[in-house]
Amino acid sequence: MSVKDKDAYTRLNFLHQAAHLILNQCPNNQALVRFYCHTQRSIAKRLVLRHDPSVKRTICKRCSALLIPGISCTIRQRKKNRPVTVIRCVTCGLTKRFENRRDYQVWSEHSEAQLQHQTLIKEPVAPQTSCDASQTSKQTETPRDTVVQS
Repeated sequence: MSVKDKDAYTRLNFLHQAAHLILNQCPNNQALVRFYCHTQRSIAKRLVLRHDPSVKRTICKRCSALLIPGISCTIRQRKKNRPVTVIRCVTCGLTKRFENRRDYQVWSEHSEAQLQHQTLIKEPVAPQTSCDASQTSKQTETPRDTVVQS
């Protein structure tokens, strides 16, 4: 991860924590919380950064409100055909549904999704056409050892 991305993720983390703190201390200040969450989403979109699924589930897609049960959203368990958790935003009324299966795992928690387990495809190196002795000796030298001759 580059330094620019680290700074951006730090800023996103700060905005999310600030929104949580403000909403927990003063539930009437919804406008400021929505501004922080909207700013967080716009920064991530502009820099093409991915949010963790747990963070994405706590932000309303329609009004950018922070979804905290009992304060800004309601949570219900429904069991029609399959068990589902229904989260409803109090501000705009948007509902989100998440399945309640024991074997369900978010993609980011799969072992295949981890960057360290992914294999990189290396491009084949084109073979050299000329085998001059001076060219091969220059290729084996490190950049610090090369001397420019005029």
